[in-house]
Amino acid sequence: MSSYDEYQSPLASRYASKEMQKIFTARQRISTWRQLWLWLAEAEKELGVSQVTDEAIEAIRANVVISDEAFKVAAVEERRRRHDVMAHVYALEQDAPAAGGIIHLGATSCYGRTLSHSVTDNTELILMRDALDLVLPKLAKVIDNLSRFALKYKDMPALGFTHYQAAQPITVGRRAAQWLQDFVFDLEDIEHVRENLKFRGAQGTTGSQASFLEIFQGDSAKVDQLNEILCAKAGFPSCYDISTQTYTRKVDLRIANALSSFGATAVRVANDIRHLCHDKVIDEPHGKDQIGSSAMPFKSNPMTSERVCSLGRKLTNLSGNFADTFAQQWLERSLDDSAIRRMDIPEMFFLVDSILTALDQVTNGLVVFTASVHSQLMQELPFMATESIIVRLVNYGISRQVAHEHIRILSNEAAYHVKMEGGTNDLIERIKRTEFFKPIWGEVDSLLDPKLFIGRCPEQVEKYAGPNGVVQKKLEKYRQYILSTATAQLAV
Repeated sequence: MSSYDEYQSPLASRYASKEMQKIFTARQRISTWRQLWLWLAEAEKELGVSQVTDEAIEAIRANVVISDEAFKVAAVEERRRRHDVMAHVYALEQDAPAAGGIIHLGATSCYGRTLSHSVTDNTELILMRDALDLVLPKLAKVIDNLSRFALKYKDMPALGFTHYQAAQPITVGRRAAQWLQDFVFDLEDIEHVRENLKFRGAQGTTGSQASFLEIFQGDSAKVDQLNEILCAKAGFPSCYDISTQTYTRKVDLRIANALSSFGATAVRVANDIRHLCHDKVIDEPHGKDQIGSSAMPFKSNPMTSERVCSLGRKLTNLSGNFADTFAQQWLERSLDDSAIRRMDIPEMFFLVDSILTALDQVTNGLVVFTASVHSQLMQELPFMATESIIVRLVNYGISRQVAHEHIRILSNEAAYHVKMEGGTNDLIERIKRTEFFKPIWGEVDSLLDPKLFIGRCPEQVEKYAGPNGVVQKKLEKYRQYILSTATAQLAV
């Protein structure tokens, strides 16, 4: 049967990068199991467990990367035993007969079911750690893209919006800084869960460590040493202080919350870009041969930003699954977490990875239509200059209330001309034709300089994203990655 006749997840086949997919492949997962069994054997030997021999350790080490044939052996065994970990213990015994005794030791009375949950949970922690380490520099690159964009356009006045209605002007760069700050918050949150990620280690069937205490004949210090050795080998600072049969699923939820929050930021920013594309003031990058519409060849749609919104919507809501899974763990554990975590943990990281690929492309190629930005602003700026006009009239001894009424009438007439007659905003021309405003006719044009209305926007951007700003300090640890990595390209 052709692969085209089999269902494949679009996340893997269409969106996620190969490097992220590799982390969650079956070969990577089971090879990590085998690596964990090797580390456990090495640690036990170091602590004086006599059954663990050099020959057994070398046999496991020679077979850490699982072969295709071993997968087939395990598949047959799992159909018999209905237990995936024990099926792979059996397969490893076939590959490394000299280690069969110590693997068997880990699977029977001394460890009870400890081996099963130690290896699967510790593997999940390793895979999620490696995935987070892939995500963080990619997010840093998106942040760097936006910081450079914000600085480039920090001085360019643009129409601001509240309620998606014209409001006080800002600058193009200042708006990008708003996006930038939200992504920096995400970077901080994801860094926090990464830095606080720990190992489960060897904790026993319900987390009491009783089985390991038995192995080490009541020597608690050796149980602690065992976990210290395992953490050092796996690259974790320490184990969680308390575990049940699993590490608490609160860990998964904390990670999911941080990543789902990033998903919300991605949707929020991509939606802004889509609105600005509609207004023809900004566009996302487009390939030379890219087709916007099969029916309308003139169209240039923000399809990459739309993809971000689509994937981000799923990511944003995925944390609910992790919350439910955590909440539904009974007492020392229940198995209703297994099937959903097999799907949701990889998919969560595939979603983040896919979104970051799209965002890297968009944020590193945003096109600003400067003439359209100016035109859009100037269509509304006369209304925003009315307060300054009133102040000037007051300076000539005219009542503020009277000036306000005259401005109100002309503003309504200009708005009618725009909305009902399809004209341009001619408020200034009306002011120049109205005798009441004669004292300031010579000053009106000078009041329409857009830079008079942007406040501290350039300064704010420079302070936040400039060479000595907050953003650059956040990015310092990722600088080498940023400088050495080309802009991500969408596979499809």
